[in-house]
Amino acid sequence: MIDKEPVIHCTSADCSGQYEGPEFVKGSDVAHQFSNKMSAAVGDKLKELFKKGEYAKVDFDNIVMTTKGMGSGQVVYYLKIPFKRVDQPCDAYTSFDHVGGWNHAPALEARKKQLQNALMPNHKLAISELITTPEGLQEYWIQWKNKTTQFMCK
Repeated sequence: MIDKEPVIHCTSADCSGQYEGPEFVKGSDVAHQFSNKMSAAVGDKLKELFKKGEYAKVDFDNIVMTTKGMGSGQVVYYLKIPFKRVDQPCDAYTSFDHVGGWNHAPALEARKKQLQNALMPNHKLAISELITTPEGLQEYWIQWKNKTTQFMCK
């Protein structure tokens, strides 16, 4: 049972939020699924900013990720994904995802293959360094130019 639905708050500077509850429910890593929810919220916010002419990308170097209690069955998973402003629309990124592992290495090569179809020709994924919490959550964060939102960026 999930204690409460995670709340994610996005501003023009960042998206942050926290999952509090069990790590696993019926073998499913519900806590790690918070990374999926955060990725969707960040992608939506980057597209919203782009449409307002506020061009941005995720600031990989300043991501905050904590997993207090991981391994105990109950976890508090906190994430803060900050944005960096860029001047030009084609310097922005408007899609965001992750590949991670809850006590195991992320399958980065497999995720890169899965995301190839999302890329425009001659474009590449921007991938963070591996971020690991002291308790063992490992994540790569990934951003790219959305084909629809940034169609003008050939």
